[in-house]
Amino acid sequence: MAANTDRNLQKQVIYSIYVRAHTEEGSFRAVIPDLDRIRELGTDIIWLMPIHPIGIQGKKGSLGCPYANRDYRDVNPEYGTMADFQALADAIHERGMKCIIDVVYNHTSPDAILLQEHPEFYYRDGQGKTGNKIGDWADVIDLDYTVPGLWDYQIETLKRWARIVDGFRCDVASFVPVEFWKKARAAVEEIRPCCIWLAETVHLSFGNLARREGFSCNRDSEDFEAFDLEYEYDIRESFDRYLAGEAVLSHWLDLMNFQEAVYPENYNKMRFLENHDQPRICSRIHPKSDRDNYTAMLFFLKGTTLLYAGQEFSCEHTPSLFEKEVFPRDGQDNSAYFRKLSDIKHSALDADDAFDARADDIHDIAILLRQSGPRKKIGVFSLKSRQAETAVPAPDGNYQNLIDGRDVPVRDGKLFCDGRPVIFTFTEIPHEK
Repeated sequence: MAANTDRNLQKQVIYSIYVRAHTEEGSFRAVIPDLDRIRELGTDIIWLMPIHPIGIQGKKGSLGCPYANRDYRDVNPEYGTMADFQALADAIHERGMKCIIDVVYNHTSPDAILLQEHPEFYYRDGQGKTGNKIGDWADVIDLDYTVPGLWDYQIETLKRWARIVDGFRCDVASFVPVEFWKKARAAVEEIRPCCIWLAETVHLSFGNLARREGFSCNRDSEDFEAFDLEYEYDIRESFDRYLAGEAVLSHWLDLMNFQEAVYPENYNKMRFLENHDQPRICSRIHPKSDRDNYTAMLFFLKGTTLLYAGQEFSCEHTPSLFEKEVFPRDGQDNSAYFRKLSDIKHSALDADDAFDARADDIHDIAILLRQSGPRKKIGVFSLKSRQAETAVPAPDGNYQNLIDGRDVPVRDGKLFCDGRPVIFTFTEIPHEK
């Protein structure tokens, strides 16, 4: 695990913004008036999806993909100027939040400035042509990290941005050498102490495919040497199978316990129900009572919580990366619910909690335990809003549900789950010997 990872990231909430899709203006400055509302959700960190100029050659859609970067050291003129970006970063900081930006270091657009200036920095196939090693990313070409000069250029770029922002979300970080990330982290630390490093690690099946094809792809355990937190794509496919009815709940939860067993003691997996690459959760889970359970569980899970802009408004449509599709604000507003869950995450959960998950596969109820010393936190989440007597690892007594304040009696080691989510805490009294 990265030696100086801040454990308090475990208790924090990230809010992801795609500038193009966030407002009708689609600019840096247009985001600023919305920051107070975003902060009220309990947000600690704002992640801005790529802010750099987008390539024209081979672009997807009418506007191109922000992950086809044309210039690492400038901002997308569609969003504004560098001064406009600085104003947005300053506004985020003024509200007590941190700002991280996307860095796309595995590849660039085919018309990138870097290719013009340093063609030696690029991967070449057997015919000496640029391209990408794996995947259907037709609008990008891969970089070659066997070239030392590329390391120097990329690290210098990170140091420039670190004078403005608080961290980086590193796109497909698994395809960039861990040793590069470790060197970059050390260099940036001199500019921005406690810089946040978030790795987009890849789905289990994709990583295994890349390695079978003979390409380097870091394992999540390896990336933790350089990063503070990672995507939970290592178990995402089991979540998808559970939603599709192809696997039981215990399969998904057992893999969470496996994460707890095999990763470093202070590992941090970013937890999410949706992101810009995944379908909106409101398009996958119905009715709302089920989603309320999933959402409460999301905030309770060990790891930093991610919210994707529009999730609070029950959006069902994921904005296109390649067109301008501003997400609507007229859906059911979950802001107060998110704020309550954020408050619980900030105040009732501990950064050094151990974690254990159990499943009632018959009723699709997840029973989660977090514990730091004698302090225990119990979460019971009925993912299909079913009612059942549920065994919980808590002594008999009366507890208060932190979500809605109602009483939660435990008798004979069981509580009655009425289909609504439950979170309660207690301090275990040690038995006398």
